[in-house]
Amino acid sequence: MSVLNRTRRRPVRALAALTAAAACLGLLTACGGEAAKDKPAAAGADANAGFPVPLTNAWGKAEVKKKPVKVATVSDGDTAIALALGIVPVITPDVEDGAKIPEYKQRAIDKLGAGKLKTYDDTDGTAYEAIAAEAPDIILGMNTWEMDADYAKLQPIAPVVTFTDKAHADTLTWQDRLKTAAKALGLSAKAEEVIAANEKATTEAAAAHPEFKGKTYTYTVVHPEQISFMSYADQDPGVFEKLGFTKTDKAKNYAPNKNAVSLENLDQLDADVLLVTYPFGDRGVISATELESNKLFQSLNAVKSKHFTVIPSDNSLSSAIAYPDALSAPWVVEQLTPLLAKAVAGQ
Repeated sequence: MSVLNRTRRRPVRALAALTAAAACLGLLTACGGEAAKDKPAAAGADANAGFPVPLTNAWGKAEVKKKPVKVATVSDGDTAIALALGIVPVITPDVEDGAKIPEYKQRAIDKLGAGKLKTYDDTDGTAYEAIAAEAPDIILGMNTWEMDADYAKLQPIAPVVTFTDKAHADTLTWQDRLKTAAKALGLSAKAEEVIAANEKATTEAAAAHPEFKGKTYTYTVVHPEQISFMSYADQDPGVFEKLGFTKTDKAKNYAPNKNAVSLENLDQLDADVLLVTYPFGDRGVISATELESNKLFQSLNAVKSKHFTVIPSDNSLSSAIAYPDALSAPWVVEQLTPLLAKAVAGQ
């Protein structure tokens, strides 16, 4: 995990307002206001069919006795899961911290007729009292690195849906996060619809770009404390591998807790396609100018042959690539595919 991030997708704080159009509306499966925060995600006499649902995780066990109505989230990735499933959370962390909400997320909120999400200040971590005050039926914690500290305080409030292995905080795919949450919410069918819609968008993009198949890639993020090798072996590949790319043989040298790349080892970044992003601008160990003028960096085959591109840091793309989720995935495909096409072509 990056040394900066306390919850998944926290880097959104450092990114400027989203300006690109999003393509994620097709993912939402609820109908307007029917998913309002004070109503169940699905109504009807059989709303509680399949319940109770037992929950087993890395910290303990719980049970969801009946279909949840009020859902709280502890990370932006968990909020994305709820919105993608057509649920407006009763409370979420304020990850934007006053900045503009990413457009793909705002469109989801607007489609559900939610207005402005109710949030808590997460500057000092999860606000347990604020969550408890909303009396949620369930708490989604599928996208957090803080569950070690949070679980004991969240579990008395409501059943917590989280991962079964602590390593999954970094390695679980967004599809598995979504399906685990959806099962606890009684929305497994909707989760499959979301996954299918995402796969359709990715499959169509891959078919339009057969030149992607078999190309290796490296994705690196320049954090204030380090240059991070983000496409490590166990990292959720997001859209890259669905588009036909593969990780380099160097990916096995890196892991969530071992992803720093020193200036002396910049050759580790080389691949058929190299993508770098600077979400913190010139703050930190090295600026874009310093890195890209470094002689070792310039000697990389990807750089010399122009198979290198910078992921924009003035929107949420760099964060969404590093931390894929159910809501942003189709938008990532839309935004990333043209950049990859140019990098593969050496333009």
